[in-house]
Parts: sequence; C-alpha cells; structure tokens
Amino acid sequence: MSKRDYYEILGVDENASTDEIKKAYRKLARKYHPDVNKEEGAEEKFKEVKDAYDTLSDPQKKANYDRFGHADPNQGGFGGAGGAGDFGGFGDIFDMFFGGGARRDPNAPRQGSDLQYTMTITFKEAAFGKETEINIPREETCGTCHGNGAKPGTTPETCSKCGGAGQLNIEQNTPFGRVVNRRVCDRCQGTGQMVKERCSTCGGDGKVRKNKKISIKVPAGVDYGQQIRVAGQGEPGVNGGPHGDLYVVFNVKSHEFFERDGDDVYCEMPITFAQAALGDEIEVPTLRGKVKLKIPAGTQTETSFRLRGKGIPNVHGRGQGDQHVKVRIITPKTLSERQKELIREFAELSGDEQVDEQSHNFFDKVKRAFKGE
Repeated sequence: MSKRDYYEILGVDENASTDEIKKAYRKLARKYHPDVNKEEGAEEKFKEVKDAYDTLSDPQKKANYDRFGHADPNQGGFGGAGGAGDFGGFGDIFDMFFGGGARRDPNAPRQGSDLQYTMTITFKEAAFGKETEINIPREETCGTCHGNGAKPGTTPETCSKCGGAGQLNIEQNTPFGRVVNRRVCDRCQGTGQMVKERCSTCGGDGKVRKNKKISIKVPAGVDYGQQIRVAGQGEPGVNGGPHGDLYVVFNVKSHEFFERDGDDVYCEMPITFAQAALGDEIEVPTLRGKVKLKIPAGTQTETSFRLRGKGIPNVHGRGQGDQHVKVRIITPKTLSERQKELIREFAELSGDEQVDEQSHNFFDKVKRAFKGE
C-alpha cells in the first residue's frame, strides 16, 4: 500500500517551520500513543506520525523528500532527527505522559482543542478552488463572566483542599520505602480554584457554544481526503491560552463525465464507425471548455489520446495534469434497409481483408497461448 504524504499526515504545509512541524508532531503523538489511545489502529497511526516527523524535522531528509517524495534513494537507516538519545522528540512525549518531574501549574495558559470540519465540494470546485464561508459550532469564552465561571461581581477562590495546586500528593509506605502518588484534586477537579456563585449564562463553565462563521479558501487541485489547517479557529484556550486550530477535510463529489487520478483527468468519447475508419475532428469537453481532437483514420476502439495541460493543477503548485480521452466505437442499434444494404456491400467488397494484419497477429498470439508457447 502506498504511503501517505508526510505533510498531509502532520497537517502542515511545505513551508511550515521547524517549530510548527514539532508542534504538530507532539500533538498527534500524544493523541495516538499506544499508552494513551487504546483504539484499534492507533499504534499504526502513531508510527505513521513518527515516520513523517523523522523525515520532515531533518533538513537534509526534508529536502530529499520534497524532491523525490517517498522514492528518495537516500531514505532508510535507523533513527530520526535530533541525534542519538533524542529519537525525534521522544523524550518530550515521555515527559507528557509520565511527568518528567515537573508539576504543571493548573492556572497556566493552555492552548484550546483543535476542531475538524468535513466540507463537501464539487469536482470542479476541487479543481479550481474557491472562497466560501462555513458555520462551525464551537465553544466561545463567556461574555458575561469573561471565562472565569463566576457570577459578575464575584471572583473564584483558591481551593482550600489543594491550596491552588490542582493536585494532591498521597504518601504511602511500602516495603521499598515511602511512595508519593499524585492525583487530581477531587474538590476543584484540577483547576486549583473554586467558584461559589456560578455565572448564570455559562453555568460556571466559563464557555458557551455558538456558531462561528469562518472564511475558507479552498486551494485549487485539492483532492478527496486532503485537509487544510486554519490557525486559531479551534476551541478557545484555557486561562488565557491561545485558540486551537481548525482542520477542514475535503469530501469531493464524483463527476458524471470526468474521473480523476492524481492530477490527471480521464473521460470516454463515443465515435461512429465512419469517424474511426475515415478519420475526423471531434469536440471534447474539458474542465475549461470544449477543445478540438483529431481522430486519425483507422482508429481502433478504446484508443486513448492525451490533451496536455487540460487536467487539474497540482495542489502544491507543481504544474498541471493532463486529460486522457478514450474513444469507443458505437454500433448503431437500428438501421434502415438502405444502411443494411450498404453494410452488406461493404462486407462483400472487404472479403477476407476485413481481418487486418493486426487482427491476425492477435489471433496468432491466442493460438500460441492455447499451445502453451
């Protein structure tokens, strides 16, 4: 199975900075790490994210990937960016899960959660792009209490049980010595603060759910399943932290005439026996209007012609695809007596010559196949 694009896996574009790549990696690694996410397929997604980060965080590997993609002849070996002992930021991931000795301040600013929105667009909208607006339901900071959850005129108080730490240290004597276990404070649920009089608008949550109108620019050439990141349009942060991001995933409708494979477009055109035998010039629809296509005399059914540059622009700006036109000779279902008479005359005049050299070669190959040659 072919590998997914590394930029798509991390949800960043090709111009993303090293910090943006690392930030995207840590967020996804925390989401799919097998010690945290027990869902089926999470481990494979974690490995996929790790592979993407190992390549894009290393300047040389990233340059090779941008040039060769997954076909990079220099790709391989063990280890990622950052050198021995780092393992592509694995130490950071370990700290996220197991503490690393530092206690998190419950009142410190924290970034809000990311949101995902699936947007359905037409075949041509995917090809040419467009600008539009979407409405997404998301949490907003409560305008009444300004996010602290307290009734106007009051303020949250420091939790008396944990002293504002948001965590409790439970000491326990064991045969190996005294062990200190840390757990979330059950009185303030880890916030370090208590709200005695709750805001009537948000019920003490500090947030309210609203529909937010957001402008979206659909890039030309986007394909099914690809996504874009709209920075700062996710859920609001905690304790004054920044908003999360919004990821827009595209669902592209099929087209009744065109089919897509990468940046190339495919279609079929019917032609008559006379056009195939004598040659002709026909009109072919493209995404940008009709064009002329010359059919040479003696064209066989299912012959494919290429229209250069009539496909879909590459979403990363790497040129434009082609359109491939396959012709099919259509046999008429109803004939007049005069038409039948002319066809019989043609058959008589053709005699054995109606099976041409190409057909003889084809039948010879079939005979040899039956003989096991």
